[in-house]
Amino acid sequence: MRKWLKWAGWPVGIALFIGLVVRDGAADVAHVIGQAGFALLWLVPFHALPLLFDAYGWRILLRGRASLAFLWWIATVREAVGRLLPVLTVGGEIVGIRLARWRVRDASVVSASVIVEVLITIGVQYAFSALGVVLILAATGGGHAKTIGLALVLSLPVPVVTALLLRRGGVFHAIERFAARALGDGHRLLQGIDGARLDAEINALMTRIGILVSTFVWQLAGYLVGALETYWALALLGHPVSAGGAIAIEALTQAVRHAAFMVPGGLGVQEVAVVLLAQMFGIEREVGLSLALVKRMREVIFGCIALASWQLAEIARARRHAPAQAASSTRKAAAPCVEARRTDVRGKARDTDLVR
Repeated sequence: MRKWLKWAGWPVGIALFIGLVVRDGAADVAHVIGQAGFALLWLVPFHALPLLFDAYGWRILLRGRASLAFLWWIATVREAVGRLLPVLTVGGEIVGIRLARWRVRDASVVSASVIVEVLITIGVQYAFSALGVVLILAATGGGHAKTIGLALVLSLPVPVVTALLLRRGGVFHAIERFAARALGDGHRLLQGIDGARLDAEINALMTRIGILVSTFVWQLAGYLVGALETYWALALLGHPVSAGGAIAIEALTQAVRHAAFMVPGGLGVQEVAVVLLAQMFGIEREVGLSLALVKRMREVIFGCIALASWQLAEIARARRHAPAQAASSTRKAAAPCVEARRTDVRGKARDTDLVR
């Protein structure tokens, strides 16, 4: 169902995007972006900073089992997969678990850290969005912010119930038992899965309040630092806003984008949100659309670099492991022949003993 929604969301997002560009005038938008020039490209490396905060929070959950640099690289790949590829919302997290196991072999530990991190991220997104609603109401008293705030309140039970279920424990063990009955114990999808141990690891993390709070603070700091991208971009585009205004625009844009999860990458939806929110702070439509396009440009460039690095890492790893895998395959193939020769030798020895 989720996959069908993803594909159905493509035409919706593309239509919104094209309609927005046509309405505001491509020439005017190009003029605004052209005035800022190549300085806008500095936003690409700057995005590494908020992801570094996220990676540090993840490292706390993993209790230092992997280096910060390695987890930061995985964080860039996770984000790129989730935002640029037509996969499910959790596609980036699945890739992240796979990559993290290159350094941390214990699948339950890695999976538990990612699951708890995602739950914390939901909480951070709610807090960040609530901060954005407060800031925009204080600055403009806008009705759109009230609508988004009401939507946040109404959807709050979802992460709360999820947290309570995980805290109670036994969720993944129950899922494992159900899948075993439906698919059979020997099904390949169940190989290597230990639901009971995964529940235990999640429960161990969920009871350590200090670790959860530290991860929450680091992630929230990353979101606040990420809002500086909006602040800096508008300054380069010649229409600066206050730090509070930049945080409000970024926070509510994130809220709208996550609400429209069925549209891949939030294409069109993100641009509309940026334009509407920017207008609340007196920013003209063409400048708001220029900001949206600049943010999309940064996302594509940064994400493509991350995806390319992931593919190069996969190729390098495959080449390193190819000789060992070939040797293992050779040993397995030779084993029946060696055993046959041993059997033949033993048979000949018995024949010789009988003759004697």
